[in-house]
Formats: sequence, C-alpha cells, structure tokens
Amino acid sequence: MRLASISVDLDEIPNYFGIHGLQEPEGPERYAVYDVALDRLSSFARSAGLPLTLFAIGNDLARPEAAARLKRASQDGHEMANHSLDHRYDFVRLGRDEIARQVEDGRRAILEATGVSPVGFRAPGYTITDEVFEVLGELGVTYDSSVFPCPSYWGLKTTRIAWIAMQGRTSWSVVDTPAVLLAPTRPYFVGRPYWERGARAGASGDGPGLLEIPVQVTRGLRLPFFGTSVTMAGPSRARWLAKMCVGEPLVNLELHGIDVLDAGDGLESLRANQPDVRVTKERKLESLHAAYDVLRRAGYAFVTMREAAEALGKSLT
Repeated sequence: MRLASISVDLDEIPNYFGIHGLQEPEGPERYAVYDVALDRLSSFARSAGLPLTLFAIGNDLARPEAAARLKRASQDGHEMANHSLDHRYDFVRLGRDEIARQVEDGRRAILEATGVSPVGFRAPGYTITDEVFEVLGELGVTYDSSVFPCPSYWGLKTTRIAWIAMQGRTSWSVVDTPAVLLAPTRPYFVGRPYWERGARAGASGDGPGLLEIPVQVTRGLRLPFFGTSVTMAGPSRARWLAKMCVGEPLVNLELHGIDVLDAGDGLESLRANQPDVRVTKERKLESLHAAYDVLRRAGYAFVTMREAAEALGKSLT
C-alpha cells in the first residue's frame, strides 16, 4: 500500500524574524501559528479526511492558550511529535547533554500539555548529526524526520544566510553539512555517518539504526516537496510537484504553520523578507488541496507519521 503523511512544524512567528535577523514582534502576531494557523490546518485536515502529525516546540506550550489548542488537536486524532524544547537553530552545536535536555524536556512539555508522549522527532532547521541520532536512540525515539537531501533548498539557504550577513544582520539559521545531499531520499535506518544506510537498532551494524523519514523531494530532480514550494507554486504547479512524487512508497509532505498564513494575519512586516506571506491564505490552501488530491487519486492512504514508521519498520527489515 502506498502511504502519505502530512506533518506540520508549529514554529511560532518570532522564529521567522530570527531567521531574517529582524527584531521580534511584540504584538499578537507572535502567536499567529497557534492562535490562527492551527485552526486552519485542522479545518483542512477535516475537509480532506486525514490525520496530521504536529511537531510542537516544548516551550511554546508554557502559554496556556497554545497548550489548550494542541490538546484539542490531539483529541481530534492528530499525532503529537517533538520539535525540541526551544527550537534552537544551533541545536546540533549545543553539546551532548544539552541536546539530550532539549529532546527530553520537549517531550515532557508535550506530554504535560496533551497527555501524549511523542515518539517522533524533527530537529530545528532540518539540521542533524550523528551525535543527535545517538541521543535520540538513547532516549527511545521511534523515528526522526530531519534529513532533507534537497540540493536547491541547501543552496538557497546557504545563499540567503550570506545575503543577510551582507545586510549587516545575523540569521539564526545554521547550514547543514553538504554531505546531507548524499542521504537516501526514501526512509531508511541510519548508519554512521547518518547519510549512509545502516542496520536497524538492535541488529548487527555500525550505525545507531534509528528510522529516518526524510523530508520529501521529487523523483529525478529532487525538487523540494514541502509547504513553501507547494504553496508558492500555485495549484497547477503544486499538482505537478505532487505527480513527481507519485511512485514513492511514502510521500512525506512537511508543512509549517506559516504555510496557511498571509500578510493579513499581522505579518505585513515580514513581506519584504518572507515571500510566502505575500501569497493569500486562500491560494495557499487551494494549492495544498491540489497536491493532496493528486496523491489521493494515485491511491495513497494518508496516515500519521507514527503509523507510517510502524509500517516501514516492518517492511524495511
């Protein structure tokens, strides 16, 4: 059976100002992901009849309104997953003990807010290392979804960070090793280094053996098939991108909360630096529905990432 999953990183708005080296907003727009986007995403999921996997940042849940909305989403059948405690873009540089704290305390915050202990993890900024994989294995994480083997994304991110520096600002973003581009594009058990295949945890092999579900790229050109590319492409090109993924055993479409927000949601000050907020929320949702429809018509069953990991764990052994 062909499987598809749609996950959402619930990065709040101050993260985007940090990426561009801008001063954080102080108004209600700083909470637009939980206060506005999460309801839109839930409506999209209901209309499509699919579950989401929500990667939450632990410290965002100290705000009661955010915790309550995430709990409601969990009660609606969406999977809870761990996006670290603080979403530090320099997460991989923090040292082993602090990396472990970021993972474990993020998990505890989600458990406290929703009553559900997450089993999946995604690193901030898609940046990960062998050390992080070791920590995830030690902490009992079932699957990771951080590896993004996309040449165009890697190149654009590197260029953007350099451009921001030329403007006299400092981006929070961190560039992953270019070796990530050597990683498999389909789910695999990680080896050492992590961009090579290894054996399943507990079996013979040199790697930690954690299941990695890479962020989706298209067949052939390995173009990014994630929220930004889909929503900025428009419905017709979103369908084309989705068709380029048909045939994969799992299509892992990764979104961010901002992918259903626009400048009218209080994000006008991001327009100059964040092109996707110039696209209306209506057009963004139309593009997401278009991509979903292609996969549905191609026979994909939409499941949570946990369900996908369970199925893949059996099929890859």
